[in-house]
Amino acid sequence: MELREAVKALYHNNKLTLLLVGGAAAAAAATTVVVLGVGYKYLRKPETRVRVGVVSQLFVHPLKSGKAASVPLAECLKLGLKCGQIQDRQWMVVTEDGHMVTGRQEPGLVLVSLMCEGADVCLNGPDMAELRFPINQPNNDVMKCRVFGADIQGRDCGDEASRWLVRYLKAEKIFRLVHFEPHMKARKAGDAEALFSPNEEVVYSDCGPIMLLSEASVKHLSSKLDKAVTVERFRPNVVISDCEAFAEDSWEEIQIGNARLRRVMSCGRCIFTTVDPETGIINRKEPLETLKSYRQCKPSEKHIYKSAPLFGQLLSVEKTGVMQVGDHVYKISR
Repeated sequence: MELREAVKALYHNNKLTLLLVGGAAAAAAATTVVVLGVGYKYLRKPETRVRVGVVSQLFVHPLKSGKAASVPLAECLKLGLKCGQIQDRQWMVVTEDGHMVTGRQEPGLVLVSLMCEGADVCLNGPDMAELRFPINQPNNDVMKCRVFGADIQGRDCGDEASRWLVRYLKAEKIFRLVHFEPHMKARKAGDAEALFSPNEEVVYSDCGPIMLLSEASVKHLSSKLDKAVTVERFRPNVVISDCEAFAEDSWEEIQIGNARLRRVMSCGRCIFTTVDPETGIINRKEPLETLKSYRQCKPSEKHIYKSAPLFGQLLSVEKTGVMQVGDHVYKISR
């Protein structure tokens, strides 16, 4: 009995010791967390916001390479700007086997307007009767499409839309119109441009969800041309006024309305800039040649941009929100 009582006493004492040690450790850990939290609060650089411009225009391009829709306000979503039922680059013209067709191959696309009214899509173009068809056509085929070598789906918009495009473009081959639906899988932006994060997604845009450009940059370019150009030629989503030319090159993080955007890379320009958005005529020279004369990248960035001149900035959406014309643009720094 004495032995049994001794063992019980030893167990009780050790258990009490373990509880005391465990409690002390937990208290120490909690204290450490508090100290670290307080330390982080005071060590972290405070965020500063500096006003750098004003939103002068917002553009949604519902149809890839189609006519821009100027809107007074827009939701800034992960996949791009959205206003009502139209969202940036959610419709696209493709060949019968699903390869994208853009203004590089068919300059006349820049004059095609795609808008939504109620449950209908409205297609308009010069010398063409308006075509209306339902936005949702669940019985139509889902096509496997190719955008810069990456696969993405699109719901075929029907034979009437196809015939309309063929007549308008005076094409000798069949074109189809496709629509990206919310349940479909988006493309990885990093597949087109490695500078985008692995989680960044886009639909039918070339590579980024938001393209930003300043009026001053366009004015600066126009001063070097025989004929001035407008911002529409460069297909931006967000146009900024009240800043210096190319100031946008240095805005690494900005806030517009309650949306936060982060600069990923400059926008390398191609032959599409030589398509006049008012006539749909391509000249294959200006303003691209002038841009090449003074807007080249640094030698260390040649592997990214090659010979493409830089004009405007591609941004990712860090925090979704709403922005509108007249909003101040704030540069965020820490």
